[in-house]
Amino acid sequence: MTAVGRTAPTHGIRVVGPDGPRFSEILTPEALRFLRELDARFDPRRRALLAQRGEVHRLLNTGRTPGLPPETRDLRRRSWTVPPPPADLTDRRVEITGPVDRKMIINALNSGARVFMADFEDAHSPTWAGTVAGQVNLWDTVRRRIEYRSPDGRDYRLNERTATLMVRPRGWHLEERHLRIGDRPISGSLFDFGLFFFHNAAELVRRGTGPYFYLPKMEHYLEARLWNDVFGWAEERVGLPRGTIRATVLIETLPAVFQMDEILWELREHSVGLNCGRWDYLFSFIKQLRDDPSHLFPDRALLTMTTPFLTAYSERLIATCHRRGAHAMGGMAAQIPIKGDPVANEEAIARVVADKEREVRAGHDGTWVAHPGLVPIATRVFDAEMKGPHQIDRPASRPIPRPRDLLVVPHGPITTEGVRRNTRVALRYLESWLRGIGCVPIDHLMEDAATVEIARSQLWQWVRHGAPLEGGGTVDLALFRRHLERESDALRAETDAPDPAASVRVAARVLDEVVAEPAFEEFITEHAYHLLDEGPGSEEA
Repeated sequence: MTAVGRTAPTHGIRVVGPDGPRFSEILTPEALRFLRELDARFDPRRRALLAQRGEVHRLLNTGRTPGLPPETRDLRRRSWTVPPPPADLTDRRVEITGPVDRKMIINALNSGARVFMADFEDAHSPTWAGTVAGQVNLWDTVRRRIEYRSPDGRDYRLNERTATLMVRPRGWHLEERHLRIGDRPISGSLFDFGLFFFHNAAELVRRGTGPYFYLPKMEHYLEARLWNDVFGWAEERVGLPRGTIRATVLIETLPAVFQMDEILWELREHSVGLNCGRWDYLFSFIKQLRDDPSHLFPDRALLTMTTPFLTAYSERLIATCHRRGAHAMGGMAAQIPIKGDPVANEEAIARVVADKEREVRAGHDGTWVAHPGLVPIATRVFDAEMKGPHQIDRPASRPIPRPRDLLVVPHGPITTEGVRRNTRVALRYLESWLRGIGCVPIDHLMEDAATVEIARSQLWQWVRHGAPLEGGGTVDLALFRRHLERESDALRAETDAPDPAASVRVAARVLDEVVAEPAFEEFITEHAYHLLDEGPGSEEA
């Protein structure tokens, strides 16, 4: 594969990433022209909205409490609903998520889940080769041509009946540096959405389904309005009826949890639900409160969905969605089957069952799993408790949590083991992510980018404020670095990287940078993005 810098027939667009198998089928002149038009119409608004982020953090830093937007009070009081879901999104009781790797796509679609979310975001390391290959894989998927032969000779093909496909593009804050318009990179959101929609929307409709999306990491209803305008323009541009696109929004930032009615309203006929993106929500919560030494979050293992602020988040999302006729989707079960240890595997499955029972009894219309082996388990739970295709019409059994209930900060012990585990998980995920692997099994959990964000934000907060440790002592850089050195040694001995010394060194350096920096990095994936594709081996010793 050779690096190329070619100017597309569409004026002003340059592809500066390496060429690869079948890339020319995706990066066609017509598709690039479509991306250029998306950029010209919508990127100035995207940049302006990103510049306005941070209001909740500023409020919290000045001792004020964020709340529901006063300018949309009438909208919240009015009675309105979103359109009914399309037929193949009516029953979403179990959804599986995963990256856009060829084998994983086939296994997920064949898993028995009702929906598969193909992920260009948290479960994807956005190397140029992996991102464009993912678009090739989805092109083949939509046309049911996708096949894969593993190195051991096993063949993978789609079953006759498969899950409904949804796609998650990158968040508004991320960019795709390998496609440049003038002197700047294109939005990763517009790149991922635009290529998939341009090549596949009409074909999906022809096959009786549609272009369905999950939208991540929004912080304001105006960001949802931007997506709605993108959708409306794209539908008109390719000649599809308005409302053909349907989207579920992940409520995974603290600002967005106060604007759920507004987000559903802004997407209007494109809305089909909201999702509890609970791991990223936890990261966002820590991030927004990071500067307050009185709000030190305890060990990650203690931050379960039964914690009051997370329960309030889930219950408010359910109530909002059902009032508006939309699906309220539950969160991820990250467990994976534990081979060779029946007792540990039974305990892990019991945790999954308890989590899914909590979700369905609370009123969620569906849930997420990360591994095909969990699909039948989650399905049995929802089948037993949810007799219809969803629970939208189920009367609310509890009062709707108030905005102040969403801000009840959890308290609990911070332990040396918590510091070590955060260091271990963040380092191991980063090392894989920098090598182009975005979905990583660590200690019997399937981890994605939300994992490293929670871990490193806790480490930063604990170090910044000298968090007291259970049993005595405090968290400081010296403690963190001792754990980092030990975990680096252990990982070098275990990783299958071509050059373990280099790959672990780079991952450790990145983690050390974001934990030690006085200023908090908004997203570690932005901080480390420039290291992708170059390869850790190119770094100086």
